[in-house]
Amino acid sequence: TRPLLLPWDRFSSWLHCICVVGFDLELGQAVEKTSICYLSFPDSNSGCLGDTQFCFRFRQAAGSKSSLGCFLDHFDRDAPVCLKRDQGYYYGYVYFRQVRDKTLKRGYFQKSLVLISKLPYVTFFHSLLKLIAPEYFEKQEPFLEAACNDIDRWPTPCPGKILTLPIMGVVMKLRIPTCYDKPGTSQLVQSAPSDSLVSIVLPTVHEVDLFRCFHPVFFHIQMLWELVLLSEALVVMAPSPAESSDTVLALVSCISPLRYCSDFRPYFTIHDSEFKEYTTRTQAPPSVILGVTNPFFAKTLQHWPHIIRIGDMKQAGEMAKQMKVKKLKNLKTLDSKPGVYTAYKPFLNKDEDIIKQLQKGVQQKRPSAAQNAILRRYFLELTQSFIIPLERYVASLMPLQKSISPWKSPPQLRPFNQEEFMKTLEKAGPQLTSRLKGDWIGLYRQFLRSPNFDGWFRNRRKEMMQKLEALHLEALCEEDLQLRIQKHTEVETVDLVLKLKEKLTQAEKDQLPVKPGTLPKLQAHIESIILTLPEDLQGILHKPPSP
Repeated sequence: TRPLLLPWDRFSSWLHCICVVGFDLELGQAVEKTSICYLSFPDSNSGCLGDTQFCFRFRQAAGSKSSLGCFLDHFDRDAPVCLKRDQGYYYGYVYFRQVRDKTLKRGYFQKSLVLISKLPYVTFFHSLLKLIAPEYFEKQEPFLEAACNDIDRWPTPCPGKILTLPIMGVVMKLRIPTCYDKPGTSQLVQSAPSDSLVSIVLPTVHEVDLFRCFHPVFFHIQMLWELVLLSEALVVMAPSPAESSDTVLALVSCISPLRYCSDFRPYFTIHDSEFKEYTTRTQAPPSVILGVTNPFFAKTLQHWPHIIRIGDMKQAGEMAKQMKVKKLKNLKTLDSKPGVYTAYKPFLNKDEDIIKQLQKGVQQKRPSAAQNAILRRYFLELTQSFIIPLERYVASLMPLQKSISPWKSPPQLRPFNQEEFMKTLEKAGPQLTSRLKGDWIGLYRQFLRSPNFDGWFRNRRKEMMQKLEALHLEALCEEDLQLRIQKHTEVETVDLVLKLKEKLTQAEKDQLPVKPGTLPKLQAHIESIILTLPEDLQGILHKPPSP
């Protein structure tokens, strides 16, 4: 059963809150000086005149809980892994305006409108901000209040449904992907004749333009894919928060449909609460991806193993010329030339075809959307070639269906054995789907030690345990329980009812993938067993358990 929606519940299913951050010359950032305020403004050296959009991500305070936790879990179930809400993190989507204003002491109007949400729908929230922020800067609080009221009338963010979202006289239409969509296909939201009021149709809620983001370092895309896959410590140094956040999001999404399981910060500042933890030299750099713009980081993070230096993306018309990977010792300042600074030796041989294909596209002035689609498909095929042998091996850890007995606990999964998995690669490795040569075995060994493998395997293990539970429930439903209880004492029958009720409650709570009709059938079995007991026991067993 779905919970009853109260005022602001719909708003809360999309947004945690909206912040307005102004800059005051005397006070520094107005609003309390929390990391949100610092993250909502570009560093002074970025020189962002006009309007700038970017995003950041920060840790949720320990102990704080979302009031709609269970309600939102319902939507998470059908979302693809990379779009599930981050339990311990929030996203901040920023629209920052800086314009000259002689009436102000500082000579500039500087303000940010920030949407804080658990949802990683970067394209959607940036589109939403484009609609509401400019109007808000003109009309102030009453406009924002009206916009919040509109958002509280939206349908909840349910994967797979086509959603129509009215906001301040404009209508947005979009679809949130589901885990059942075929990877690499986008279910395009078509404009229908009845859509005369729809102003904006979003083809994606979360994807960034990979080609534009990787353009400055595109000779190294395959090496970057390996670094992200292995959860290596990476820092992106960029001229502005917009370029830093886009590049970090592009890196995280290049291993899709695998979920990137380490921490990543699209825009990171020296005021971040994790600044000391992430920049300490007393231990190896953590497995995180940081996007930074402050020149101070060139010094603070020069001990990091992999640094991506991005120039100004506005010159993306020219082809990136830095073919060689640069030595880390050459990176002393943020003025260093764009490129990748690392001593990393890739496991796989370089795929020259994708480089040639994209270069040809630039020469022929192929549209950016087409270049983006080529690059996205390339990354998808590379990730799938890598993950299919793991999927195949993990599926073999599942016990045979005939070993499931209704009157015994469900059998256990076999444990993951690294050497056994490595042996399967000779006949059923990535060579079946990828023409790339290189040290695939070495890449797998390194991956099996990474947080990305840990997160992926935990998720697959949980799905398989639930499948075993579901098969066990289905087996129970096929049994003649009436015949079984004829041999039972009254105490044993009551015990069976309690166990079955507990199983039913757990199955509903975990939303087990059982055949349609299984749970009602089990409920009917329970009812019929209760009726065989004396009336006083029937009354007790029919009572719902106390919360």
